[in-house]
Amino acid sequence: MSAEEIDAYLEGLDEPKRGTLRQLRETILEIVPEAEQGISYSLPAFRMQGKVVAGFAAFKDHLSYLPHSGSVIPQLSDEVAGYGGTKSALHFPVDTPLPRPLVEKLITVRLRQISER
Repeated sequence: MSAEEIDAYLEGLDEPKRGTLRQLRETILEIVPEAEQGISYSLPAFRMQGKVVAGFAAFKDHLSYLPHSGSVIPQLSDEVAGYGGTKSALHFPVDTPLPRPLVEKLITVRLRQISER
């Protein structure tokens, strides 16, 4: 895994997707600066203790935050109200980064899951 893989992924995107996901990447790294960066399942991912704790992806009409667990987003149903998605992907607009407090909560829940295993 390497940060350069994520750099390459982002360089392949058009604006505003690239800028929005760069900001999300910075937010994730501010929250978990020791996270390993790389690609998992062909998408940018951040690992802690060998487990993916956060990831993201760009699609045609939206961006997705990926906690790499189907039980993170349902635990934060109040906080993610207003966003689209599935139980394992939080969809957000291509030009609007996720708020840092929400990203912190998503990562906190995922880290708690990992530590409980």
